[in-house]
Amino acid sequence: MAHRLRIPHRFCKLQKRVPEPFIATATLGRQQHQFRLSTTAIPQRQEATTPIKQKTEFGSLPLSWPHKGWDDKVVQEVVPSHRKPRTRSDRIAWRVIRICRWGMDILTGMPPEPKAGSKKRSVTASKPMNEAQWLVRFVFLETVAGIPGAVAGGLRHLHSIRRFKLDQGWIKTLLEESYNERMHLLTFYCMYNPGRLMRFMVFATQGIFYNTMFIGYLLSPSFCHRFVGYLEDEAVATYTKCLGEMDKGHLPQWTDPNFKIPDIAVKYWNMPQHRRTMRDLILYIRADEASHRGVNHTMGNLDQASDPNPFIEENSGVSHMHLAATKPAGLERDEVLEKYTR
Repeated sequence: MAHRLRIPHRFCKLQKRVPEPFIATATLGRQQHQFRLSTTAIPQRQEATTPIKQKTEFGSLPLSWPHKGWDDKVVQEVVPSHRKPRTRSDRIAWRVIRICRWGMDILTGMPPEPKAGSKKRSVTASKPMNEAQWLVRFVFLETVAGIPGAVAGGLRHLHSIRRFKLDQGWIKTLLEESYNERMHLLTFYCMYNPGRLMRFMVFATQGIFYNTMFIGYLLSPSFCHRFVGYLEDEAVATYTKCLGEMDKGHLPQWTDPNFKIPDIAVKYWNMPQHRRTMRDLILYIRADEASHRGVNHTMGNLDQASDPNPFIEENSGVSHMHLAATKPAGLERDEVLEKYTR
């Protein structure tokens, strides 16, 4: 009497949809106490399918933090400013920024200039740069400027969930700042495609700066906010210089009435039809940088563990636009606490 092999129930289910060579091989494998699969390809039903088209255009992506826009009067009133260092920590942060500015000027080809706060400081570059040179500087600047908010927001997030405490509203503002800087970068990227050398420089700078900010924020958050405030001082000065060169006619491509700014900029800043020139774009970005300048100088003045974020609530009476125009050095701690104790 021939021995009849009992096939497990799970193999019976496979037999309905798997070719015979697969079952025979599997059955033999069970007798040898090994489970082997046949290399015979399983035939598939041929169907006409349409590949999914990925939306790679920046302008087609939804915005995580839509921009609230800028008032024309506030945008025009933004000017370069400098918060005079008051403590030893402030002086160290300012000197580090000046060293970084010196290195960036060398890398991007901008001639040296007088120090911030000096009466000799000019609103135009000592030697005019063309559009390509300005874009190189803008792209490199924004790749650096987008790091501090992400580092500070991430560390505060980890601190909040590690200690089971609220963050007093700081995380949202910091991450939104980082997002805003990234939108600046993506806008300029639509007009300038970095080469291999530029990408390597960005890669190296990002690795060094991110880890430095990570360690620095763990040791002294207030120092890092002061450092970023001074960094934004330089950003405002840079964009003001660019506007000065445009007004003097040194950038003819950008002053051409037919020049079209990227769609992502129009969507992000909600730019009206009559305010869509390259000059308007630089004005909007400069206003953003001025806002970050005031926000970080304010945060550098606050108690990092207990003071509330004065920019998180709409009814707090503090507006980024107002801060950019009237408080480039930020709000003092007494001003912030006074608004919350009224």
